[in-house]
Amino acid sequence: MKKIIAYLLLITLFATLTACSGYAMGATTEADSTGSVAVNGASAVLAQEVGPTATSTTTDGEKDADADADADDEIVRPDGWSEVTHDKSADPDYDVVFPQDEVNRIDIVIDPADWQAMLDDMTSLYGEAGTRAGGIGGGRMRPGGDALPEQGPAAPPAGRPGDGPIRPDGDMPQGKAAPPADQPFPETPDGQPMEGPGGDKMTGSSVNPTYVPVTVEFEDDTWTNVGLRFKGNSSLRSTWTSGNMKLPLRLDFDQFEDEYPEIDDQRFYGFEQLTFSSGFNDASFLREKVTADIFREAGVPAAQTAFYEVYVDCGEGPVYFGLYAAVEVVDDTVIETQFDDDDGNVYKPEGSGASFAAGTFSEQAFEKQTNKDEGDWSDIEAVFDALHAGARTSDPETWRAGLEAVFDVDGFLNWLAVNTVVQNWDTYGGMTHNYYLYHDPTTDQIVWIPWDNNEALSSGKRNVRSLGLDEVGGNWPLIRYLLDDEVYHAQYVAYVEAVINTAFDPEKMETTYRELAALIEPYVLSENAEHTLLPSETDFYAAIEELVEHAYARYDAAAGFVAEQQ
Repeated sequence: MKKIIAYLLLITLFATLTACSGYAMGATTEADSTGSVAVNGASAVLAQEVGPTATSTTTDGEKDADADADADDEIVRPDGWSEVTHDKSADPDYDVVFPQDEVNRIDIVIDPADWQAMLDDMTSLYGEAGTRAGGIGGGRMRPGGDALPEQGPAAPPAGRPGDGPIRPDGDMPQGKAAPPADQPFPETPDGQPMEGPGGDKMTGSSVNPTYVPVTVEFEDDTWTNVGLRFKGNSSLRSTWTSGNMKLPLRLDFDQFEDEYPEIDDQRFYGFEQLTFSSGFNDASFLREKVTADIFREAGVPAAQTAFYEVYVDCGEGPVYFGLYAAVEVVDDTVIETQFDDDDGNVYKPEGSGASFAAGTFSEQAFEKQTNKDEGDWSDIEAVFDALHAGARTSDPETWRAGLEAVFDVDGFLNWLAVNTVVQNWDTYGGMTHNYYLYHDPTTDQIVWIPWDNNEALSSGKRNVRSLGLDEVGGNWPLIRYLLDDEVYHAQYVAYVEAVINTAFDPEKMETTYRELAALIEPYVLSENAEHTLLPSETDFYAAIEELVEHAYARYDAAAGFVAEQQ
């Protein structure tokens, strides 16, 4: 018995030491048959010391009787459960979850052993944390991993808006060559992007990080056994290897409903899932939110977003992980609230097939997010067939009719115009990811939905395209083929003109940027060295001015482009 007590004390000490740290404390991990990671060590020794459990002598008849009795028992919900806050029957409450004029606070409480399991899983996917320059505890981290000394709050830079080194004309910076215009980035045989300019891989691991159960606290309410995991590709990998712990997150409120029946169909004010973007490569903290708002105002379906201060308690009390942008999940409530029928297929394309180039279709490139048990990709194949039909060059009218029967061409052209005006490089036309497709049963068309906008609203980065998109080649046929058609080209030009006079009007954008910057400023400046991607406070103020100048510059460029087409 003394040995058992000693081992229990050892486990408690071990759990406390690993709380909210990026370092493993000598524990090892082992993946079970489901891919989950469990912490081994003292608990395994304790199991050996105690010995095997007694063999059950329950008969089959007794098991059946117990099963029937359990089936008849009504599920007892956790304390505090209400229809409005927790139940699937509630409509999504956007005013509470996605407020536009305040910053919400959310607290995540996680068992130290589960936190360690998440870190060990990340190590198995990406290697040890902090293996790039800087490392944990090395001061404020640049997105690339270089450490900077701690700095106090700095005043906004003086001078006119936009004194920062931006390039609204879209020229590539010196030493950064654009990829060939007629092809996407090179890919491995399995369709995953290889290294791009500067040696950066465009995606991380193809395996999602593991989920662990956590408790979520929000406005005096509690949600138990919520699934939490890290999310993302290059942003996740780069942040992890730099040693910074401000990692993007994903919550799934009924991920563990099979293990915990009392939370069956648990929701967060009507939302099943939420993602939290860390602001990677965005010193303004605004790009993810503002770009999605621009898309929606322009008539393009897109996720709702809001700002959250995120606290995580791994056993030593709440730790401020920083200011995040909460993003609505497409296959959860975007489809439910922005379409008349939400029963269609949702796809998240990735890899060479996502370019829609001739001969690249594969089921693996169009991962289903809904209706996963139905092995049918005929709706996507129909778009490939219509897009590459021979009538495109011999009978354009017939080609357009065939394509519009299966693909929302007008919606795509609207997205393309907005995306090009705001300069979002990390998506179709430069990268084979960061969009969703929805087969809308109402129209029987595939609809385009943008995703992951943290790299938008900036010039001088990879894959910067002109407003005419003349440099885009045939390996991006949804752009090249449509803009080569005079009817579709005219629609595209009209959408360019529309967006700069409505959703992306520069005076309106300046007001938006400044109001949001004032809203989030105290939360940005409160981030700590281990949980920030901001090099310095000065960079935050400079980034806001760059956004303002970018809006005016893009208006001028787009207005000039439209005038040239008339």
